[in-house]
Amino acid sequence: VLALLSLGRHDGYRVWKGFDWAVMNRLHEQGYITDPVTKAHSVLLTEEGALESERLLRELFGRPRGGK
Repeated sequence: VLALLSLGRHDGYRVWKGFDWAVMNRLHEQGYITDPVTKAHSVLLTEEGALESERLLRELFGRPRGGK
């Protein structure tokens, strides 16, 4: 989920919080996002969360180097 959050990133570190609440709470407890328990439809990635989400996105969904 952390990797997928970066796909909806906008306005800096803001991401939509349309994923399972339990998962979002765990990401908050691990310090990757701000508290998801708000009326807002989005949360902020922390600096660590932004770096890790980009790393995971490349690792899990990126193309191999030289691949098509």
